[in-house]
Amino acid sequence: MGIRLHNILRAKNILRQSASESVDVPKGYLAVYVGEAQKKRFLVPISYLNQPMFQDLLRKAEEEFGFSHPMGGLTIPCSEDIFINLTSRLNRL
Repeated sequence: MGIRLHNILRAKNILRQSASESVDVPKGYLAVYVGEAQKKRFLVPISYLNQPMFQDLLRKAEEEFGFSHPMGGLTIPCSEDIFINLTSRLNRL
């Protein structure tokens, strides 16, 4: 539990920094770049950070890319279809 909370807090701090650098991200959202070859930008609610499915996706992103992205958001290494499927399920919760 402590490690999981630490990872969430660390991700929130990094997201807060990257969101503040990008003026076109509304308050309460974060920018993520999704895709395998070509990246597409999505804005997702910060509330997703509390969802276990999204946390798993962030862990995989951290392993592959770290939490830093030169464009001011996170890079998530999955196809757009998988990301859209996951976020649509989170919207129903």
